[in-house]
Amino acid sequence: MDELGRFKDILHDSDTYRGRVAYFKSSSMDGKVLIFSSGKMISVGTTSEEKAISELEQTEELLVDREMIGAKPRRLQTKIRNIVVTADFRRNIDLEELSKRHKMIYEPEQFPGGILRVEEPYKATVLVFASGKAVITGLKSSRHIKPSVDRVAKIIDSQSI
Repeated sequence: MDELGRFKDILHDSDTYRGRVAYFKSSSMDGKVLIFSSGKMISVGTTSEEKAISELEQTEELLVDREMIGAKPRRLQTKIRNIVVTADFRRNIDLEELSKRHKMIYEPEQFPGGILRVEEPYKATVLVFASGKAVITGLKSSRHIKPSVDRVAKIIDSQSI
């Protein structure tokens, strides 16, 4: 892993995560790719599944070009594990009231938002903030985004499930 740090577009610090991860970011990328010593890579910061896979492929090509991995034909095995979405419901939310009406964890002295677990239509964890903004995590497909945002909006608007 230390040899990756000699390239200007790859950040590797042996003190960070005990040197087990490097970060690749090029000017053509929306996000960045984490490269682990195990050979696994994670794409973060992209806006689509296709872009994430493209950036993983770009990173693989870079590693082959720089002779960090062999050039034999290989095929990336990609798996979408966690799509993170931000939403703005454009209204203030009474988190105290929402936590009473729904099974939402809200401990303002520890964290300024509520933690809501949603099972339908897709399993997700939602951080809900008084400002009306939310972060939805755990989705497995971009097709799950709109139905999940709609479900959270319904929970916020409803008096009971």
